[in-house]
Amino acid sequence: MLKAVIFDMDGVIIDSEPLHHKAYYKMFDDMNVDVSNKLYESLTGKSTLNVCKQVCDIFKLEEAPETLVTIKRKHYEHIFENDKTFDLIDGVLDLIKDYHSNGLTLILASSASMPSIERIFKRFDLNPYFKVKLSGADLKASKPHPEIFINAAEASGFNKDECIVIEDSTNGIQAANSAGIYSVGFDSIHSKNQDYSTANKVITNFEEIRFSKVLSVFY
Repeated sequence: MLKAVIFDMDGVIIDSEPLHHKAYYKMFDDMNVDVSNKLYESLTGKSTLNVCKQVCDIFKLEEAPETLVTIKRKHYEHIFENDKTFDLIDGVLDLIKDYHSNGLTLILASSASMPSIERIFKRFDLNPYFKVKLSGADLKASKPHPEIFINAAEASGFNKDECIVIEDSTNGIQAANSAGIYSVGFDSIHSKNQDYSTANKVITNFEEIRFSKVLSVFY
């Protein structure tokens, strides 16, 4: 029986990727490193710290990864506060309300930092719908490591086979699979060059996983 839904944030609840892209590339410019599109896309779903660690390793930077994190987040905060067009992904608020009104427990499990998560939840008044918010930035390992989803299932209070994960990235789907949780890959215009082949279900619209439709998976 379905009891809990675990949401990723970036690419599922919000389309923050363009904002992150701008912030990362401003930081890359500050560090004088040339990050290809292919390399950048391979980092999708990882925490900022793990991205910065990888960039430091690849380009043999003398700066500490934490320094790059601080620079990137400063750029992101400025971009976020000044972009008035930034909004939730179409249909996700209706889906969240649909699940919540039908008694499902909602958990957020994002690679974003907790300040970034809180900023989003405050701006769009999402706190009433979610039981717990988890940040991968607080963990040693980043997606595709399954730790964040294992923790999310535990936080829900239900067994892993009573949960689903909604993800939009290759790394996120791999993490859900490794955690032993049913994975839904959200293949949208906001997520480019991601691999959904190992997801249990692939959708292009949230209408496909409304409460009444997703129950069939668990009965």
